[in-house]
Amino acid sequence: MADPLHTIAHTLRDAFAAVTGLPAAEIDPVVRPSPRADAQANGALALAKQLDRNPRELAEAVVATGALASVCSAVEVAGPGFINLTFTARFLAEQLAAAAADPHLGVRPAEVVETAVVDYSAPNVAKEMHVGHLRTTVIGDALVRMLEFVGHTVVRENHVGDWGTPFGMLIEHVVDLGGVGETDLSDPGGFYKQARAKFDASDEFKARARERVTLLQGRDDDSTMAIWQQLVDQSADYFDIVYGRLGVLLRRNDIVGESFYQPYMPAMLARLETAGLLAESDGAKVVWVPGFTNREGEPLPLIVQARTGGFNYATSDLTCVIDRVERLHATLLVYVVGTPQSQHLQMVFEAARMLGVLVPPARAVHVNFGNVLGDDRKMLKSRSGEPAMLLDLVDGAIARGRAAVAERNTDLDEVERAELGAVIGIGALKYAELSSDRIKDYVFDWDRMLAFDGNTAPYLQYAHARICSIFRRADVDRASVRAVVPTLDEPQERALALQLLQFDAAVHDTLDKFSPHRLCTHLFDVAQAFTSFYEACPVLKDGYEATRESRLALCDLTARVLQLGLALLGIDVPERM
Repeated sequence: MADPLHTIAHTLRDAFAAVTGLPAAEIDPVVRPSPRADAQANGALALAKQLDRNPRELAEAVVATGALASVCSAVEVAGPGFINLTFTARFLAEQLAAAAADPHLGVRPAEVVETAVVDYSAPNVAKEMHVGHLRTTVIGDALVRMLEFVGHTVVRENHVGDWGTPFGMLIEHVVDLGGVGETDLSDPGGFYKQARAKFDASDEFKARARERVTLLQGRDDDSTMAIWQQLVDQSADYFDIVYGRLGVLLRRNDIVGESFYQPYMPAMLARLETAGLLAESDGAKVVWVPGFTNREGEPLPLIVQARTGGFNYATSDLTCVIDRVERLHATLLVYVVGTPQSQHLQMVFEAARMLGVLVPPARAVHVNFGNVLGDDRKMLKSRSGEPAMLLDLVDGAIARGRAAVAERNTDLDEVERAELGAVIGIGALKYAELSSDRIKDYVFDWDRMLAFDGNTAPYLQYAHARICSIFRRADVDRASVRAVVPTLDEPQERALALQLLQFDAAVHDTLDKFSPHRLCTHLFDVAQAFTSFYEACPVLKDGYEATRESRLALCDLTARVLQLGLALLGIDVPERM
């Protein structure tokens, strides 16, 4: 096991069990990093309350078992019953060697393997993706990578808007332009605006659009369905361009649009009715979900069929839950959706529980997030005053990354500069998003995200590249030092070791809270610890031959943690910068 906190927790669990007589499986020692020592355990406090014992005496009894003697150079009971732990250098070195020998660098597989459906990105057909899609796409992509990394089976679902009343307007616009073969959808934003303007200006066009909706819902008019399919296909081409340039995993095979669920919605309503959950309110069919009220304090209905007979988001989302649990056998449903949808999703999840679908082990998690703001603290907009388009942000990141490379490294040829610039620019864009606490708004700032110092992707990428350059100068194959058990005589070596060995905890903590900024913080701490180590502990300098292999081993493991950690965030790392 390459996480000392996890190893110590197992040891303490057995020691607490021996002292209290309780089953080890029921004990959680709660071991965390501590500024006063390497780690601190506070399990005695909770157990003492449960057993009606003095917590400090309980902690002293655990220490007296000697269970920690082989792995700790100092163990001290502090305060009301905390146990402060200082690890032996040998124990840390062995943990480092175990991590270096593990392709996962000490990150444990999930204790319970699940099938997880991650719902993220969710653009609309025939509309351009904008800044509002940035957070859902990048956060969702990072969570998918981490869930897969620890062993879960992950289903990516891009729940695109490809059905409903707007398509009557869009299809009629295609007809007016000459039909399927004559319409160019390479500019989805412009196409949608043209159709919308025509709809708002012409009652005749509006009437045709409404008739077209009826034909679409019937699914039996060949020309209508052909035009609809063209809109979907060309939009999927556009989505692939955006996702490919942004470097996320989503592709057209992951698209499961509103149209997929439409045929199953009547059956979902029938299930609600059979379960006695379907009611009527003002002509609409609703589910009364306990605990939700409107601004007047009156019960708030979840409308699943409008008074016109039409379906809505609640109908679709309830049908989604049923499909994901019963067809895909998912036990974890992850919705990476903005905070404004919190109440809606809570009501949908509760309705699914009332229906007997979303019940243990199946559960749903709303991974909510705030907004991307401009300097004015309002939603980030383009120069035209409209929401900034996602592809413009991606292209802007690449251009700025290339400019930064051209300024810092004049030795690269044009192709190398272009490739490296794209890696730096896209990395900077993603990391600025992921390093921010997702529940908060953040201000979009090109200068800050592209800086080569501070908690940024370029800083972490440069730290990795600098380590690669150490091995090039030493003419040493990095793999050759991975069997070395490092010595940790200097405080900076020890501090770096402790940071490297918390990689496992950082990944699992990130997944427990579905918050990628926690992994970002850890990687930044690793890079800072490496900087302190490199400044204080010569690696290749003459006169330090005795410590060279050990320090090269620390350098290599640092580079691997940075590379793997950033890869889990969807960010590439170069070997030269």
